[in-house]
Amino acid sequence: MTVSPRYPEPDDRLVLEPDCRRCPELADARERISWGVGPANADLVVVGEAPGAGAPEADRWRGGNWTGVAYTSRASGRKVRAMFEELGYPDAYYTNAVKCFPPAPGGGNREPTDEERANCRPHLLREIELIDPACVVATGKHAARSLLAVEGREVDRFLDLVLEPQACPTLGVPVLPVLHPSYQEVWIARLGHTYESYRDAIGEALAAYV
Repeated sequence: MTVSPRYPEPDDRLVLEPDCRRCPELADARERISWGVGPANADLVVVGEAPGAGAPEADRWRGGNWTGVAYTSRASGRKVRAMFEELGYPDAYYTNAVKCFPPAPGGGNREPTDEERANCRPHLLREIELIDPACVVATGKHAARSLLAVEGREVDRFLDLVLEPQACPTLGVPVLPVLHPSYQEVWIARLGHTYESYRDAIGEALAAYV
């Protein structure tokens, strides 16, 4: 049974460029930049892909596009935070590979482009440098692509990397790819896991580093 995750303290955000406009389309579409949040000495950094459009009508968990805080959506934000709290990491640092909502034509959100990931990568690398974690968890294909690009690596078959720690000497910290919370229900069973065994496999992988 999952826990009810704690809502992060907005004052703990790590604001690196208050009015970043490196991606003009994203800057025009966003409500707020979704900055990383968590303890400055966290052992674990959890990286998502990008904030979604969010739910402005929600009480608290409105999503990073509205709160300015990474992984604060009603679905993915609560889900991923609950899982890492269940694993014994209540003080992880959460951020995104791309900090602004990438809008899709007609509403909703699209996948971030290679250029957008490249534009935002300096922010992500600076966060990892400042936090200096023992391990970085990449939730989803685009987060993994952004991190492994530092090593000059492409990600062609993301599912082959899930739950397999990746050595990243240039980054200076291992990267553990896991499923994006939005797709857990679809892919956990296809990987031969239940939610509990999948969660525990993440815990076992992290135990080697954290």
